[in-house]
Amino acid sequence: MSKDIISIVVPCHNEEEMVPIFHKEITAVSEQLPDAVFEMIFVNDGSKDATLAELKRVASLDERVHYLSFSRNFGKEAAMVAGLRHATGNYVAVMDADLQDPPAMLVEMVALIRTGEYDCIGTKRLDRKGEPPIRSFFARQFYQLINRISDTEIVDGARDFRLMTRQMVDAVLEMTEYNRFSKGIFSWVGFETKYLSYENQERVAGKTTWSFWSLFKYSLDGIVAFSEAPLAIAAFTGFLSFAVAILAALILTVRTLVFGNATSGWTSLIVIILGMGGLQLLCLGILGKYLGKTFMETKRRPLYILKETDGALPTGRKEEQNDD
Repeated sequence: MSKDIISIVVPCHNEEEMVPIFHKEITAVSEQLPDAVFEMIFVNDGSKDATLAELKRVASLDERVHYLSFSRNFGKEAAMVAGLRHATGNYVAVMDADLQDPPAMLVEMVALIRTGEYDCIGTKRLDRKGEPPIRSFFARQFYQLINRISDTEIVDGARDFRLMTRQMVDAVLEMTEYNRFSKGIFSWVGFETKYLSYENQERVAGKTTWSFWSLFKYSLDGIVAFSEAPLAIAAFTGFLSFAVAILAALILTVRTLVFGNATSGWTSLIVIILGMGGLQLLCLGILGKYLGKTFMETKRRPLYILKETDGALPTGRKEEQNDD
């Protein structure tokens, strides 16, 4: 009886302290699953520290460890795609190197996915303990907003940490867009998914590279990628402004005819002009965001450029299709 191959995809950006710790934890988990073969694919996403050197050291000690190194920082989304393309397992997991995704959960995840009832075992946090309150507030608001304006349900607190079947991984790789929002893509492709909950975990070492501004931009990308509601809001705002202007013109005309004096008040006029100008700029900004994303898609640039690998990985799946 052949053993299952479980591929672990790990995006890394400035994680030199975490690489050996993460490898030790995954090794401990693999010992609890002797009927499976593990494959670890670390993706060095343009790290400025000694992450690549640490990956080479770990790979030299463990033949199950492989690495991909980008020519520069292309972002976590690109790193995940690179790892998924090169994964050979019939089950593939995506995990962060900072151990905020508890490796011990893999044992239960593997047991569940082997039942054949599910195509994906995802994870979500029960709370946001340890995060700054302002960040937690905006995160909750984002999930409420995007689930109202999008047809694709995105689970509040869902993590990228998940274990997928080969069929689901191939479906995700069929999504070849340049502007990627993986939480939405994982939901959009469908398949039967079960979520396991866990309490929020702190980083074991190192510092996060995700600032509040980075997360804000990422949330905007998610809204643009999976909803046309902002465009509808811009159109509605324009129509409403036009209707108010017509109504105001009628009122002022009647007032002038009845009372025989024109409306005075330069201050109110300036306020109206500035308000209308602001609305116009807002609508243009929304249109520009969608236009910019379309512009990037039409360029058909590769998601990433590989500079170096350990040489033991096969050619990436679907890579040729996306780079044509």
